[in-house]
Amino acid sequence: MPMPKNKFVSQITAGEAIQDLFLLAEKNLAQKRDGNSFLTITLADRTGQIRGVVWDHLEKAAAKVGDFVQVQAAANEYRGTLQLVVKSLTTVPVLEVNPADFLPVTSRDVEQMFTRLRSLTDSIASPFLKALMNAFWGDVEFVRLFKRAPAAKKMHHAYLGGLLEHTLSMALLVDKIASHYSGVDRDLLLVGAVLHDVGKLREFTYDHVIDYTDEGRLLSHIVIGVEMVDAKARTIEGFPPGLIAMVKHMIVSHHGVREFGSPEPPKTIEAVLLNHIDEIDARVNAIREFMATEDPEATWTSFHRLMERQFFKGSTNSNQE
Repeated sequence: MPMPKNKFVSQITAGEAIQDLFLLAEKNLAQKRDGNSFLTITLADRTGQIRGVVWDHLEKAAAKVGDFVQVQAAANEYRGTLQLVVKSLTTVPVLEVNPADFLPVTSRDVEQMFTRLRSLTDSIASPFLKALMNAFWGDVEFVRLFKRAPAAKKMHHAYLGGLLEHTLSMALLVDKIASHYSGVDRDLLLVGAVLHDVGKLREFTYDHVIDYTDEGRLLSHIVIGVEMVDAKARTIEGFPPGLIAMVKHMIVSHHGVREFGSPEPPKTIEAVLLNHIDEIDARVNAIREFMATEDPEATWTSFHRLMERQFFKGSTNSNQE
């Protein structure tokens, strides 16, 4: 039987004594002013993360990042932020933990999302692009992982089902945008939206915790995705080399610039559109997730370090007088 988890990160308040299970998400060694060492850690569960410090007896905190740990601590506020002062931290075997306590899950119906995505790809007119999508959808193991995979470890859609949610949202945007500009290959853009992140099925591990696989760290989801698409295309007799090159270009360029991991920048109209559609969906989701963790009574969020701004949470009703 899995060990019960009674207190989630989102429920912790200052002044509480905590004795519960968490995932050790980060662990760093630091030094006090007197030269002695201490640990800064991040503990996590499916509701969020909380920072912690281990001041003394560091030899009793030998757990590694990615381990599940039983923590005894006191919750307090430090510089306006909730933290845990950890007294003990003991590794717990994976088999004694309920993964559902630690892996956040999409709030949307996975089967409904997948059915809607399939209906969009069924509308593809190009026989080779439709065959490519059917090759993926006919792969039972691929579909199983595609429905479960996260879209990221932290930034956006970082939960089970997140990749499917992100992909469907992008595909729906493609369906609206493609007809707005003349000359856009709607089928190619749609396939690019569906396949741009398929490498994340193998870039991440998501059985007990969302983290990078060795393959993911070594190759990235872009390289893995190109390999996956190439393998499926080879099963389709007569697939035009120029067309599969266009599909691969959508994958390698969807981050927009080399600094963000794309081997090449977008060099077709469809690739440019895909890059911006991806950015729109990822940014909006990341901002909404950030807002959801903030004080519901506050008009403004706290400062978002990566985006370097605060976000307004008040009413934006343009009809108000």
